[in-house]
Amino acid sequence: MSSNTLTHPELAALIQARAGVAIDPVQLERPGVSFDEFGVDSLGLLGVVGELENRHGVKVTNGAESAKTPAEFLELVNSAFTTKAGA
Repeated sequence: MSSNTLTHPELAALIQARAGVAIDPVQLERPGVSFDEFGVDSLGLLGVVGELENRHGVKVTNGAESAKTPAEFLELVNSAFTTKAGA
């Protein structure tokens, strides 16, 4: 299996599935872009976090659902995955 690193395309797919918002993954990579610009709120991100925890068996860092930007969200999630991989 590939590494447990969440990518922009995977995040876009999860947001569409869990928050019902379709986003071009390239748009998530724009520097400084925020979830607000896409209409994704903390409740939507909470659904994404829940899906990731179920899928990977990893407790995602508290506060990931409050991330303001995709970059911040990916950093929090991927650090949780890295911590688990090193455990």
